[in-house]
Order: sequence, then C-alpha cells, then structure tokens
Amino acid sequence: MPTLLLLPSRQPLHIDGKIMALFQGRRFIMRQNVAGLGLGEKLGSYPIAGVGGGLAQMARRVGMVLYVILIVGLVAVAPPAAFAKGAVMTAVVLVLFGLMLAWRRMSAKFGLRRCYLCTDGLIVTNLFGGVQDAVAWSEVTVLNRLSGASVFMMFHRFEIARHGRRPLAFLAMGLKPPLVDALLNLLAKNGVR
Repeated sequence: MPTLLLLPSRQPLHIDGKIMALFQGRRFIMRQNVAGLGLGEKLGSYPIAGVGGGLAQMARRVGMVLYVILIVGLVAVAPPAAFAKGAVMTAVVLVLFGLMLAWRRMSAKFGLRRCYLCTDGLIVTNLFGGVQDAVAWSEVTVLNRLSGASVFMMFHRFEIARHGRRPLAFLAMGLKPPLVDALLNLLAKNGVR
C-alpha cells in the first residue's frame, strides 16, 4: 500500500518502503529509505551543506590561521610556561579536528545532509536524515551554479529551478567535490543545461 509524503512544497509523493514519522512543530515529516521515492536506482551519495556548513568551514580555517600565529608567537616570545600553553592549544585543535572527522563519518553513516543522485532525479536530505526535497529530472528547467574559492572558503552552490515550485539550493564544499561532475553529467544526460 503506497504512503503519501508531503514535502515542503505540499506536493505528495507516493512511497513504498519502511517509514518512520516524526512531528516537528507544525510540519509532519516522514523519514524513510530514499530508495522508496520512485526516482530509480541510486547512483551515488554525496555530502552537501547549507549556509551553516560554509560558515563552519570558514571558521575552521580562520581558527587554524590563528593557531599558527599563536604558536609562532609562543616560539618567538617564549613566555613562562610556553610549552604548556602550546600543548593546550594543540590539544584543542586536535579535539576539534577529531570532532570534524567524527561528524563526517556519522553524517555519511546516517544519511545526514546528503544528496542522493538517482537515475530519474535527486534527493536531498536534511540535518536529521529526513527527505528535505526530491526532484525528478523531468521537472528541472535550469541549473544555476556558482563557485567560490578563497583561502577561507571553497564551495560550489547549485540552484535547481523547477516547473511551478521553489528552487532547490545546496552547497557542495571543496575545490572540486565529486558531486559536481556527477550532477553535471546526469543533468546533461537528461537534457538540462
């Protein structure tokens, strides 16, 4: 028996498969296996981010620059207990780096903030692993892409415009993330520019 999923656009999708319902505020959100959305075979899973992810990347890089400046200052000035101060700063940086690696592993394992490319469309999940939006290739009118690269932030922003619905926008972090080539190839294969 098919189950209905109401996406933020209020257009229902028929789903078959395992479903867990969550209630968040005024909105009813269903969490299920992304394979049950009727968009064909899953071709790949890629990490994505929102504005918060971009700001977190920038904060990490600014923090690393400040860490290097402080360590150089500790070596140059050599205040009392410089080794202990340097050790504490290094421990903080290593813990933050470990948390970043743990978040990457956990988000991949539980499907948090992912873009699943399928043969007939793509599915984007939210921070809690639920389906944020799903787009069939037949709905796509145009893909707008913006890339930015600086010392502090590198990203590719995708905005997928659709017939009669709000555009879907997300970030792929990094200089050349694998999502860029995979998404562009699938869109070209389906006749979208």
